Amino acid sequence: MAPACRTVFVLALSLVLLCREIFSSEYFSTLSLFNSELHKHGCGSPSEWEDFAADCESSILQLEDPDCDEGSSPPCESIFSLNAEKILGQAKLFIEQKRFPFAVENHNTNEELAIGYVLIGNGLYDEAIKHFSLLLQGDPELVSAIYGRGIAYGKKSLQDIKNADLALYELSRVIAMEPSRPEVYEQRAEILSPLGRISEALGDLSKAIQLQPSARLYRHRGTLLFISEDYVSAMEDFQRSLDLKKNQPIAMLYKGLTFFHRGMLKEAIETFKEALKLKSDFIDAYKSLGQAYRELGDFEAAMDSFQKALLLNQNHIQSLQLRGMMLYHHGSLQEAIGNFKRCLQLEPYNEVCQYMKGLSHVAMGQFYEGIKAQTKVMLNDPLLGQKASSEYLKVKYLREYSRYLHSHLDVPVAEYNVDLELPGNFKNHWAKNLPFLIEDYEEQPGLQPHIKDVLPQNFESYSNEVQKLICTADHLGALMQYNTPGFLPNLRIHRAVGLATLEVMQAMQKTWTNSKVRVNGKTRQLQWRDLFDIAVKWRRMADPDQPVLWLDQMPARSLSRGFNNHINLIRGQIINIRYLGYFDSILSFIKDRILVYHGAFNPRGLPEVRQALENVDKVEDLLPIMKFNSKTRDGFTVNSKVPSIKDPGKEYDGFTITITGDRVGNMLFSVETQTTEERTQQYQSEIESIYKDLTAKGKALMLSTELGDADAVCNLVLSLVYYFCNLMPLSRGSSVVAYSVVMGALMASGKEVIGRIPKGKLVDFEAMTTPSPDSFSKTAKSWMHLKNLPSWYQSLPSVAETFSTSRTMIEALNTDSSTHCPKKS
Repeated sequence: MAPACRTVFVLALSLVLLCREIFSSEYFSTLSLFNSELHKHGCGSPSEWEDFAADCESSILQLEDPDCDEGSSPPCESIFSLNAEKILGQAKLFIEQKRFPFAVENHNTNEELAIGYVLIGNGLYDEAIKHFSLLLQGDPELVSAIYGRGIAYGKKSLQDIKNADLALYELSRVIAMEPSRPEVYEQRAEILSPLGRISEALGDLSKAIQLQPSARLYRHRGTLLFISEDYVSAMEDFQRSLDLKKNQPIAMLYKGLTFFHRGMLKEAIETFKEALKLKSDFIDAYKSLGQAYRELGDFEAAMDSFQKALLLNQNHIQSLQLRGMMLYHHGSLQEAIGNFKRCLQLEPYNEVCQYMKGLSHVAMGQFYEGIKAQTKVMLNDPLLGQKASSEYLKVKYLREYSRYLHSHLDVPVAEYNVDLELPGNFKNHWAKNLPFLIEDYEEQPGLQPHIKDVLPQNFESYSNEVQKLICTADHLGALMQYNTPGFLPNLRIHRAVGLATLEVMQAMQKTWTNSKVRVNGKTRQLQWRDLFDIAVKWRRMADPDQPVLWLDQMPARSLSRGFNNHINLIRGQIINIRYLGYFDSILSFIKDRILVYHGAFNPRGLPEVRQALENVDKVEDLLPIMKFNSKTRDGFTVNSKVPSIKDPGKEYDGFTITITGDRVGNMLFSVETQTTEERTQQYQSEIESIYKDLTAKGKALMLSTELGDADAVCNLVLSLVYYFCNLMPLSRGSSVVAYSVVMGALMASGKEVIGRIPKGKLVDFEAMTTPSPDSFSKTAKSWMHLKNLPSWYQSLPSVAETFSTSRTMIEALNTDSSTHCPKKS
C-alpha cells in the first residue's frame, strides 16, 4: 500500500506553489486559498480533513501507540522520546498489519525494513536513509529498502532539490524491478509534481490507474489536471473518484471548482451544496460557495455563506480575507476594514489583508493609517527567486497616488488635472500593471501634517437639500448596475456615478444657456472631454485602486506603440462569464467575415467553407474551419468597422477579435481595442463633430418645447457615447463613465431614465457589437423607458459647488444614508 498521506501532503504543497504561478487575478482566489488550507492541515488533521485522513488508515506515515489512549494519564510519549524497544514494537506492529511494501520471506529482514519505515513515519529521514543504506550494502537488490530510501529522500526534497533527484533515481529503480506496482508510480508522481514536471506526474498517475484504479488516484490525477487548467478532464476524474467512493467532500469540492473556473457558476453552486450535504461543517465548501455567489453578483447569498464558514471557525483567515474583499467591492469599506484587521491579528504578514486594509483606509480618506499599511506591504520584499505578489507589485503605485491625493485634499478639483499632473511614465506603468521600475522617478511628497484626514460625516449634518441630492444620486447610480454574472453591486460606485450624472446634467444645462464652467483652473465653455471628465473624477474617487486614466494623455512613445484594452473571452477552458451574452453576436460577425475573406482569397473553397459554417453553433466549432486555409491554420483575427456620421461612407477600425488554438480546451478567444494616435484622432474628430451638433440642439431645446428636438438630442447623446465606447479612451471604467454621461445629458434635455439595463447587457459591448449609432440608439432607448424629468430636479443644489474638493467628495461617498433615503424599486 502506498503511503497515501504523503500523497495528499505533497500534492497540496504542489498546488500552493504552482497555483501562484498560474493564477493571478482575484477570480482565482478560492483555489489558492483552498490550497493553502489543505497544505496547512495535511492528511492527519482532524475535523474537516477526516476524509483525506480516512484514505491514510493503512499508511506508514500514521503511527499510533496501540497501548496509549488519547487523553490518558500519563500522556502518550512523543515519538522522538521512543527508545529502541518501542521502535522495535512499532516495527513488529507494521509487520503484523502488513503496513509496509515489498515484504520478503525472511522475518528478520522484514523487521529491519519495518524499522526504516517507522523512522520515516516519525520524521527521522536521515536516520531512515542510513538504515536502508546499511541494508542495501548487504543486498543491493532489496526492493523495499530502495523504495524506502526513495521515500525518505522524497520527504527531504522539500528542503533541498538534490534530494528530489535522488528520490526519483531510487523510485525509477524500483519501477524497473517491479513495473506492475501502482504505489511506486504514485510516489514518483508526488516527487515530480512539486518540481513542475506535471506532464510526467500525470503519466505516472495514469499508469497507476491503469494498474489498479482507486478513488484516491483519480482524485490526485484530477488535482494535477486542475492545476494544468484542464478543467473538463479534471471534473471527469473527480467524478470517477466519487463513483468509486461517494463520501468524499474534498473531491466534490474540487469538482465544483472545475465548474467555477469554467464560468459555470450555477453548476458550481449546486456541487458545493452537494459537498455540504456530505459534510455539513465543511468550511471550505461554504467559502467556495460564497465566492461563487459573489461572482454571480448575489451579495446577500455570498455574505450568508461566508458567515456560515466563520461561525464554524471565527479565525478562518481565508474567509475573513474573502469576505473583506467582497465588502470592499460592495462599497462597505468600514466593515471591510474590520475583516482585514481581524485577518492581520491572526496572520500579521498576510499581504492581501494588509494591502486591502491600506486601500480601504485611503478610499475613506484615512491617509495616515492607509499609507502605514501600504508601507508594511512594501517592506515585505520577496525572497530571491520568489515571485512577487500582485499586492507587492501594486502597492507603490497606490502609495504614490495616495500621497498625491492627500496633498490635493483641500484644493478645488476644478483647479487641477490628475492626468496632466501625474508623471507620464508613472501613469503608463500603473495602467499596464507593470513593476515599479521607472527611470528618474521623483516620489510624491510625504504626508503633510497640516492636512488632516477626512473625518466621518453624519448624514444628518447635511442640509435637507443636500440629503435629497445624495439620495437621488444613490437611486440614479443603482440604475446603472449591470444584471450580469461577474458584476457585484457596489453602493459606493452607485453614489459616485449618480452624483456624476447630476453634475453632468447641471453642467450641460449651463452650457446650453451660454454659461461657462470652471475646468482645470480656467473658466470656459464646456467641451466634450470636460463632460466625460466629470464622471471620470467621481469614478476615480470611488476606488483609488483602479487607475482611471485617459490613454491619449500617456507618453507619446507609449501611444505610438498602441495601448491595448484586451479582454479574454475564452482562455483554454476558462470562460469569461461577464461576456457570455455577446458570444453569439460576435460569432455571427466572425462567420460573415470568414465568408468575405474566402470569397476574396479562396473562391474555389468558398462552397465548402459556407457549408461548414452552417454547422458552427459555438466559437469552438470554428477551429476545424481554420485549417481550410494555410494562412489561418494557427489562428486568425477579424476587425470590426465603425461607420462615420461626419464623413458618410468612411469607416474606422473598431475592435479586433482573435482566435488561436488547435483544439477545444486549448484556444484563445479575445477582443481588444488598440488606442493609437491616428485612431484616437479619428474618433475624437467624430466625437467633436457630434458634440458641436449636440450643443447647438441643446441650446435650441432650451428655447423650444417641440418633442422632436428632445428626440434629436437623445439620438446625438447616444451617438456621442457610441463612438466613445468604440474608442475605449480610458484605462478603466469607460462603460460606467459613458452611461453616466448618457443619463446626465438626457436629464439636461428634460428626459429621465427610469429603466434598468437588461439582464446580460453591457453598455460598452452593446455599442461595440452594433453596426451603427442608430442601431445602438434604438437598443438603448428600448430599455431606458424615458419619461419627462420632474421639475424638482432643477432645485437640487449644485454638485460641483457642494462637493468642490476631494475632501468633500470623499465625505459624500463615506456618509451612510441607508436609514434616510426612501427605497425605490
